[in-house]
Amino acid sequence: MTLWVGFTLIAALFQTWRTALQQRLRQDLSVNAASFVRFFYGVPVGLLLLLLARAISGVPLAPVNQRFLLNCLAGGAFQIVGTSLLIMAFGFRSFAVGSAYAKTEGLQTAILGWLLLHETLRPMAWAGIGVGVIGVLTLSLAGRGMQPRELLRATVQPAALCGLGTGLCFAFTSVFVKQADVALRGGHPILQAIEVLVVTNAMQTLMQGGWMALREPAQIAASLRLWRRAAWVGAMSAVGSGAWFAAFALAPVGLVRSLGQMEMPLILLFSHFYLKERLQPTDAFGLALVSAGVVLVLLGAHG
Repeated sequence: MTLWVGFTLIAALFQTWRTALQQRLRQDLSVNAASFVRFFYGVPVGLLLLLLARAISGVPLAPVNQRFLLNCLAGGAFQIVGTSLLIMAFGFRSFAVGSAYAKTEGLQTAILGWLLLHETLRPMAWAGIGVGVIGVLTLSLAGRGMQPRELLRATVQPAALCGLGTGLCFAFTSVFVKQADVALRGGHPILQAIEVLVVTNAMQTLMQGGWMALREPAQIAASLRLWRRAAWVGAMSAVGSGAWFAAFALAPVGLVRSLGQMEMPLILLFSHFYLKERLQPTDAFGLALVSAGVVLVLLGAHG
């Protein structure tokens, strides 16, 4: 098992954890504010991680340049837009379809990585990505009785279009983050990844914070008032995103995002063993497909 696999699994775990904490904040904060705290409180944690990585590695920080800053800006903006599209998908009646199509992010990232970054994957890895997407769709739509024809017809619905847009925006985020890391080549890859994280989070804080200052100024005060709970969201986000960015620095973005689909089985297993929720046959089938897809991706990566 190579280092990128470990970072990806850590990222999936902390992303699931952060989402759960963020959902609790939605009781007291608006959608934008709940997203804002992820970046605002993530900056100091990211800086702490950067100083720790710098001390351990003994390697100086790579000097920033225009290409690096532009890629951080673009990646951060796409992540904000993708989050907004996902929330819009939940606002439609077919929110399950929207969230399911958002999970095509792994496939879309692999395609963009091939087109824009010239990252080549073995046929077995592509097969694993396809199997994983089918498994994720099965898990997302489990128990809804949707036949393939119905799912195809639902593709043109607003929720599905928002979901596909979400996956595309997050795929572009992965590509721009990778490009930002490439712009810093010459230093320690993990240190560079955390440097990308800190700069991107700072830019996202300014972008979304500026929007809220114009549209929802009261929510900024609420975000500060709830700092004890919001800080945990920022901490989980910083660690999770740092792990994602480190994995991007070490492996093709398509492989990383496809392996990251393990968050779906993690959520499912958490609900079964911790919340004592009963697994449905379709859940078990989807879990098996995602697991098979992950095995194929790993075999394709190291075959």
